[in-house]
Amino acid sequence: MNLDDALQTYIAECRDLLADMENALLALGRHGDRLEAVNAIFRAAHTIKGSAGLFSLDHIVAFTHVLESVLDEVRAGTVDTDGELVTLLLSCCDHIGAMTDALEAGQAGADDAMRQRGAPLLLRLSAYLDDGHANAACAADGAAATVADGGAPVARSQGTHWHISLRFGPDVLRNGMDPLSFLRYLNQIGRITAIATVDDALPDPGQMDPESCYLGYEIAFDSGADQATIEAVFEFVQDDCTVRVMPPQPPGLPQLQAPVQPQELQKAQPDQRGAESRTVRVDADKLDHLINLVGELIIAGASADLIARRVRNAELQESTSRLSTLVEEVRDSALQLRMVKIGATFNRFQRVVHDVSRELGKDIALVVNGEDAELDKTVVEKIGDPLMHLVRNAIDHGIEAAERRTAAGKPERGTVRLNAYHDSGSIVIEVSDDGGGLKKERIFAKAVERGLVEADRKLSDGEIYALIFEPGFSTAEQVTNLSGRGVGMDVVKRNINALRGSVSVDSAEGKGTTVTVRLPLTLAIIDGFLVGLGKSTYVIPLDTIEECIEFAAEPGQDYANLRGQVLPFVRLRDMFGVQGPAGRRESIVVLKHAGQRAGLVVDSLLGEFQTVIKPLSPVFSGVRCISGSTILGSGEVALILDVAALLQHHGGAGSQHLQLQAA
Repeated sequence: MNLDDALQTYIAECRDLLADMENALLALGRHGDRLEAVNAIFRAAHTIKGSAGLFSLDHIVAFTHVLESVLDEVRAGTVDTDGELVTLLLSCCDHIGAMTDALEAGQAGADDAMRQRGAPLLLRLSAYLDDGHANAACAADGAAATVADGGAPVARSQGTHWHISLRFGPDVLRNGMDPLSFLRYLNQIGRITAIATVDDALPDPGQMDPESCYLGYEIAFDSGADQATIEAVFEFVQDDCTVRVMPPQPPGLPQLQAPVQPQELQKAQPDQRGAESRTVRVDADKLDHLINLVGELIIAGASADLIARRVRNAELQESTSRLSTLVEEVRDSALQLRMVKIGATFNRFQRVVHDVSRELGKDIALVVNGEDAELDKTVVEKIGDPLMHLVRNAIDHGIEAAERRTAAGKPERGTVRLNAYHDSGSIVIEVSDDGGGLKKERIFAKAVERGLVEADRKLSDGEIYALIFEPGFSTAEQVTNLSGRGVGMDVVKRNINALRGSVSVDSAEGKGTTVTVRLPLTLAIIDGFLVGLGKSTYVIPLDTIEECIEFAAEPGQDYANLRGQVLPFVRLRDMFGVQGPAGRRESIVVLKHAGQRAGLVVDSLLGEFQTVIKPLSPVFSGVRCISGSTILGSGEVALILDVAALLQHHGGAGSQHLQLQAA
């Protein structure tokens, strides 16, 4: 077994458990079954401690043992989970996370700085324990420190003698477990006073398997722990061993018990193992490499299809058509591997709302909906920071103080909501609050003061709200540690635009504000629709296209009649300055985006195309209405239109802004 790989697995699982513990702690006073939340916290702490013991990470074991002792008192009902304790336990989660980060960086033990950070937490935890438990906790910490520094372990909690009869199964080594690690771990909760090795399961030398375990032990154990705690030491090998913990008896090694029959070993749970085997951890870089290869395969397949149509070979065309179908299925399966639920990102903000609201002296709840909505992991990773700023902004600027809410007839507790849902091939994320809302007059006055707009300019509500995304723009009455310096909202918009997304604001003064972020599901491969314009080819994301119609409009008009409805359109020739005569039969591509509809006038329609998105060079980063490029089967480069930016920044002849007809 590769211990380095196993340790990395432990680190990853430890972070998952810490996230589960944090979520359960934040849920304690919010909703649901309190007992179940407490049990979930205890299980996470116990698993972290047990796994740390297998790797002899004594500093993590010692700290988590004290935490576990407090949680045990909470489960017993002798300690109440008030806000102060929840805050303390969250700080303990942070400390365990810091120890895990240090472990990943190669620090296997606790240094002085780490002990100094943990000491105040241990002292506060001990206040929730009785004298006996507190002393045991301090002894555990001292023992761990001694072991970590290379000394002998310090015995704890003496006076009660147990007898442990232990038989390991033959597969325990194959499953990555070290029998001696469990004996070392026993010394963390007591002291082994005597031990006898049982080797009656050993076969003849010629029949021995070097990867099988044939060991058993009879152990005299001195500890003040209860039977359940001792049995829990072997929780991680309970499917690979038989263990009996006998009640306390006088000191001395008892007579060996009757040998355990072979059929009693390996009482495995095949269903559970089968479920575990269905999940495989894959390095993210390997997934990225796979997506890149699939992209190159799509380009090569398009080239083969083009050649087949050019030579007009029916059999070759049929083969390339079948190949294209298979490549499309491979593409969808590969992209699905990178799709993750946004709920993990949303859950991070429970802690943000808890900590920031306490800092500001506000009572705020976070309500999450749509956490099962999926999108590409790359998008999830990059949207975290913009969402963080929006949530903190809603807490600081959006939600009023309790006395102002009461005076306005609102409940003292404010609410921030996160919602996600799919719409037209995109994911929509809404960050809303029930606070005071944006003040249009103040925003407009500030914009006039800064010279962003003229004082006599008439702006719609949406245009006024969009001013908050201007660099350095702020209407905050005072600067806080969180916001008010005019830094952040412009960065939010820039980061969202970099993801080929868009952001908009809707607000009602006195009622609240909603910020809507619209993002593509993936940044790698999309279904596109090719259109011709002169000698150039452009790609329109297929999920934004509603239909295609023949161009019919009076000269000079920038709108058409679509079954009795007004359809504004954009002439791509005028927008891109394409020279030469237009095609004999122009078409209008009807687009639908964010609940609005408009058309694009193009020379020709060339059909659907699997589009591998290639980023533009930084030289073209300032070009509007283009989101990327792709390579056609002919080897030529086609530009991908940014529909959201195109509809937002360009209008028909004689208009300053394109007015979109609601769908």
